[in-house]
Amino acid sequence: MRDLAFIGFLVALFGMGFRKPFLFVLAYVYIDIVSPQRLTYLLLNSVPISLIAGALAIGGWALADDKSDARFAPRQGMILLLMAYCFATTLGADFPLEAKDKWEWVWKALAFAAFLPLTLRTKLRIESLLAFMVLSASSIIIVGGIKTLAGGGGYGQLNLMVENNAGLYEGSTISTVAVAIIPIILWFSRHGTIFAPDWRVRTFCYALVFACLLIPVGTSTRTGLVCIALLAVMMLRDVKRRMLYLSALGLAGLCAVPLLPSAFTERMDTIGSYQADASASTRIAVWQWTWDYAKTHPFGGGFEAYRQNRIRYDTVAVVKDGAGASVERNLQVDQGRAYHSAYFEMLGEQGYFGLALWLLINIAGIVRMEVIRRRYRDAGETERWIAPLASALQQGHIVYLLGAAFIAIAFQPFVYMLIGAQIGLDTYLARKRREAEVRPLRRPRATPLPT
Repeated sequence: MRDLAFIGFLVALFGMGFRKPFLFVLAYVYIDIVSPQRLTYLLLNSVPISLIAGALAIGGWALADDKSDARFAPRQGMILLLMAYCFATTLGADFPLEAKDKWEWVWKALAFAAFLPLTLRTKLRIESLLAFMVLSASSIIIVGGIKTLAGGGGYGQLNLMVENNAGLYEGSTISTVAVAIIPIILWFSRHGTIFAPDWRVRTFCYALVFACLLIPVGTSTRTGLVCIALLAVMMLRDVKRRMLYLSALGLAGLCAVPLLPSAFTERMDTIGSYQADASASTRIAVWQWTWDYAKTHPFGGGFEAYRQNRIRYDTVAVVKDGAGASVERNLQVDQGRAYHSAYFEMLGEQGYFGLALWLLINIAGIVRMEVIRRRYRDAGETERWIAPLASALQQGHIVYLLGAAFIAIAFQPFVYMLIGAQIGLDTYLARKRREAEVRPLRRPRATPLPT
């Protein structure tokens, strides 16, 4: 029955796409985020639905969409340059077969991110894209939130509908994404037009925010906790009653602490004693190895270059013995450990140039959203939605960059969709400003005299 439900939804979505080709773009977004082929038992496993959706999205735009006002932004060029550079490093990768496997999905994420802004010609399309992104991720987040409330969860134990932990189904990744979309959800609760923000929409949005906050608890990920703390600080900029906001945060924290499961609190305690935690110590050792590797391989080793690492590190723990205490050191030896950081992932795989280009793409997005936020913060009624949306996209992007410090998600497709939405908003507003400047220069048509 679950297979039939997924197939029915996709068939309906594809069917409507032949009348409104932009829906093919949204279908690709849904498939890339939710991965319904992983959730079905038989029927979708052998069908390349992602490739089909991508081909229909590009074909629909090429054949039926209005391209007269399409604008190619500099960041789209940078994304294509990054894709070309990754292709070059893949050809000379240290592990050719493994690198080819990763390249097969990385190039799709980058190509779609460069293509996506060309389709975002209207406010409705930008809002539709964000709605599909949020609702698609919510299909995972809501399940995780319900299971957390039911007492399930724990590090590596929260089942998010599938057994493997690829894509958004990995605990730290979904924790980062769940926190990153909170500002966008709140934007929909105030400025959305697809679903008018009445009491029902607001109730759903606030409940979804609560589910997003539950994901780091259910997954017991330290990354999610630091992302929540960062978002709480950033939201201070936009709230009108800051003292009330801070008081509410403090009260919520005091009420939540006693209710948190012991598995979560015990794992969070390791933040202050990272040297005793094998996971944290391994990350630091891998980062040091990657730094040394880049010195001799400035252009990187291609995808999956971490497989050749050999690391040695000590875990340090304080062992209490009666009234005294002693420091216990244990030598650990490991190999082939993943980067556990997008920054070191880029450095090890794509070298200094790849890391610099990736940082430029991300930082440019944050800067452009700040420019838009300031330009439209005092806008009139018809443009009042713009500054809050730019702020929400900026905050979500910054949360991602913080989470990426602890997870190897440099090429996470969801984030490149977020970048595509930023570029689409930027080019859409630039086009509207240009039209507003040209319109007064046109002479009004002469009115014929009455006969």
